[in-house]
Order: sequence, then C-alpha cells, then structure tokens
Amino acid sequence: MAGITKYAPINGGTLISDLNTHFSIFRPRRTIAFAYAFIFFFIAFSVFLAFSPSSNPSSPWFTSINSSPNSHASSDYSYRSHFSSIYYYFFPDDSSASSPQSHNPGSLNNSFVGNQTNKNEVLKPITNSTFLPSVNNITAAPPKPSSQLSKGSPDSKNQTQNQPLNDKNGVFKKQNHTHSEGLMKGNQSTTPTAEKNITAGIGEKGITVKNLTSSLMKKQSNGTTTNSANVKKGIDELIKSLLNCDLFDGNWVKDESYPLYKPGSCSLIDDQFNCFANGRLDNGYHKLKWKPKGCTLPRLDGSHMLELLRGKRLVFVGDSLNRNMWESLICILRNSVRDKKKVYEEFGRHHFRAEASYSFVFEEYKCKVEFFVSPFLVEEWESKGKNGTKKETLRLDLVNGFADKYKNADVIVFNTGHWWTHEKTSTGKDYYQEGSHVYSDLNVLEAFRKALTTWGRWIDANVNPMKSHVFFRGYSASHFSGGQWNSGGQCDHETEPIKNDTYLSHYPSKMEILEKVLKGMKTKVTYLNVTRMTDYRKDGHPSIFRKQHSADLSFQDCSHWCLPGVPDTWNEILYAELLMKLHHQKQQNRR
Repeated sequence: MAGITKYAPINGGTLISDLNTHFSIFRPRRTIAFAYAFIFFFIAFSVFLAFSPSSNPSSPWFTSINSSPNSHASSDYSYRSHFSSIYYYFFPDDSSASSPQSHNPGSLNNSFVGNQTNKNEVLKPITNSTFLPSVNNITAAPPKPSSQLSKGSPDSKNQTQNQPLNDKNGVFKKQNHTHSEGLMKGNQSTTPTAEKNITAGIGEKGITVKNLTSSLMKKQSNGTTTNSANVKKGIDELIKSLLNCDLFDGNWVKDESYPLYKPGSCSLIDDQFNCFANGRLDNGYHKLKWKPKGCTLPRLDGSHMLELLRGKRLVFVGDSLNRNMWESLICILRNSVRDKKKVYEEFGRHHFRAEASYSFVFEEYKCKVEFFVSPFLVEEWESKGKNGTKKETLRLDLVNGFADKYKNADVIVFNTGHWWTHEKTSTGKDYYQEGSHVYSDLNVLEAFRKALTTWGRWIDANVNPMKSHVFFRGYSASHFSGGQWNSGGQCDHETEPIKNDTYLSHYPSKMEILEKVLKGMKTKVTYLNVTRMTDYRKDGHPSIFRKQHSADLSFQDCSHWCLPGVPDTWNEILYAELLMKLHHQKQQNRR
C-alpha cells in the first residue's frame, strides 16, 4: 500500500497524468521501438513488391528493375503515374484502372533522332536524284578473272553504278526482326574488329541492316560500346565484308526463321510454283538459307527495299525462271506492306503466264516491279520459206520488241538460258537468222554468243548507265533424273540438297560465253552467278507439285522452283547488291 501511495499523484492527479499512466506507448523508449518496427515493415513490403514475380505489365515502379536503363525510354507508359500502376497492380480486373498503352519497341516508326543520326552515317538517306559523275570510278568489287567467276564469283568487272537509290527512312531504322543470335559458324573474312562490332547483329538466323544498328545502339546504352563511332565502324565493316566477299561461294544451312513469308500466304504465286498449295507436305526446302563462306548475307527487309525503290521501277526481263524470281520478290515486298489493297497488278491481272508483260504497283511507295517475257533476249521471228510457208526463226541480230519499254527502268534484271536447251535451239537446223539470212546449221553456243553480243550492244547504246542499274542473273540448274523435262525426267523423291560437291555439275559453257560478253561491254553489269548455289538444291523444284492433285508423273518440273524457296535467296542477294551500291554512292558523294 505504501508503494502505491508513493507513486500516487498529488491532489488526486489530472486527466493528462491519467492518460500517461494508462497509455504507456507514448513513453520515449516504446515510441522508438515502434518507429523501428514500422520502418522495417515498410522496407520488407517494398522489397516484396520489387522482386515478386508478376505477369502484370503494370507492376509498380520496379517492373523493369533488371532491364537496361533505356529499354523503355521511348515507351508511352513509362511516364504514367506510379499511383495508377499501383492501383492496377492490386486491382487488375477493375475496369476503372487505366491500363498502359501497348508498346512495340521494334516498331518501324521508332527512328533514331538527335545526335544519333550520325550513327546511320554509312547509309544516310540520299535525296539527290541526279546522276553520279562517273561510272568507272565505282565498282562493287575488284574485277576477277573468268576462271574465278566460273567458280562462283559474284561479279564480272562490269559492275553497274548508277542512279542514287532512295533511303528516305534510313537504312537503320528499328524493326520487328529478332534474328541476332550470335555469329554463324564457318570461315569469316571479317577482321576481329569487325566481328566485335557486328556480332550483335549477325546470327544463324540471318541479319538485317536495320537490326544490326538497333543491336549496336542497345549495346552502347548498356555501356559496352562507348561511342557512335563504334556503331558506324561496325556498319562499315559489315558493308566491307560484303564488298570483299564472294556471295556465291557458300553452302545452304538450315534456319528455322525462314522462309521470308509464310507458305500459302501469298495469293500472287502462280500455281506452277505454289508447291505448298499443291500438296507438298515436307517443309525442309523452304527452311534453308544461303551462307557465303566469307560473310553473312543480310536478311531481305521488304519495307527497306521498298524505300530503296521509292518512286522507281524494277524490271525483270527473261524467261520463266525470271518470272519465278519476280513473283518471289512481289511476295516478299507485299508481305511487308500493311494495306495489301495498295499492292496490285496495274491492269488487274491475277494470272501471270499468258501476257507478254506484267506490272505490280506498290501504291504507298509509288514504285513498280515489272516482268517482261523475253526467253532469248532477242526477237522470235517468222520467216517465209521458198514455197511461201512461214516458219519460226530466232533473230540473233534484233533485241526483243518490248525493249524500249524498259530501257529507262532504274533497276533491270536480265536472264536467259533454259530455252537454249530446247530441241530447235540445241540442234540449230534452219532456225537461227541474221538479217534475211537463215542459217541451215549453226552451233547453239555460237548462236548464244551472237544473241548476247546483240543484247550487250543494245544495252551500251540504249541504257543510261548513270540512271539504270543493270544485273544479269546466271543459269539456274535443273535436276532431271532418268530423262529430260519431256522424256520422263523426275525429281519428286528429292527432299535434301546435295551435300557433296563432287556431285555438282560442271560450270555451263553458256555462262562462260556470258562472262566474256559482259567483259566486252562499256556498261557495267552486275553478274548474279547463281549457277553453283542452285546446283545444290535438287530438293527445291515443284516436281509433281506443279499443279494440284497431279497424278501424271510423266511430266515433272525439275527446272523451276517452289515458292517460298530458292528464288527468295536470289532476291536477298539482289538486296545486298543494292545496299553495296548505295554505300558506294555515299562514298562517292563524300569526295
């Protein structure tokens, strides 16, 4: 009792003293303990929010805690209120919460701005549409002798350098491609410095020029690349590796990222080439990409190639193998266009075998991709016999009658070859004509030389080398087994390419003649020497799948190619050649 009295308040105490007695939490020592406990709880809760796994894209504050600092710098939702994100995190199904806008970091609309434009220096947009001052000052690669060309050299000494190509949106815009998974295996001709700078954009699934710069820029933002000069250097090395590389000496490698467009997705493919729609079930033939031994071929970017062709005409001239290549490019480019209604045949045609010419319009880019039928490049003719009857002849001294319609095109791709193996041309009996003279007997190789000489002279006299880029695609190998196309030849059992070089055919004599003609021309012509690379691909022909539900095995197509398929690679090489020409033009403009 005495103890209680000792601590009892005098005069019975007050209200404040009573409260202090019963609510001891306000005492200093307990207050400090409570504060520490509150801080510990707050920190623990914050850590939980930061590192707890969540599929919710709006996790507050810490969603990208392990991502690069700039990975979401350009996104719309990076500037949204944290409080809105927190609300959405805890109440994800509440419709009143404002969800972030969708974001595509690889959108083509995301372009480098400000000082970063210097990183695109290698292939900066060329707005000057005037001609280059001198053709002879520019070559895509040093000239190689005919003996080397016969082994697959990409160019004769006749390399066309002409009108500047468009690159209005920049070669190195970001894009949706994700094919950069490390350097490909094989012999690389690039230097260690080049490999270091290009590694981010080169992989077994191919590279794109845009994707290369995007990858290099990302590396720079992470601190592994110190300045824009390294980005420019990497791009320079990529172009140099192509310039110093034989694009046609290589091998076919499997790549699951191919084809460039989904089988069955392009309604413009002629039935003859549409193996997928005609019932071919295996897919290995369109899962292969071409890998040169000394470099990596850039993956064809359809939207960028359309930018290069903006306001221009690209024309294919030749036989049905060039029609094969033309349809391939139409499908690749069309696949990159959002509004397919703005891609159409100029005259409303839907079948591409009956007419002498076709023209596809890409309305948004104001460009045309055309095809002119000319299987010999010289004029098919009719001559009167002694008894007044008419007979078919081939005028070796006249080019095709449609030549004036495409002589001013910006890019022209020629070919001929397969029709020279048919009976009339191969036997040469009363078929070849010069002037009014019909040869009773003329060797097919001599006739081929005369025809190409006529073509070459016409090019030199009519095609402006300061405006038009001229290409010649070489002979495409056939793979008939047990006969020819009209005598029971087959290839329907082939599902794998040739892997042993000893089984490849000899380089065609006609292509050796072509090389000599190209070297004698004034106009520089880029030779697309696809003979060897196509010789491997005995698996890529339509065979019995040249039409739907074909039960007739006596006529198989072992000359043309399924689409998607081998001609897509020809167009990838054409794309790479155009990139190199653009690079040369920029180098020339700097002088």
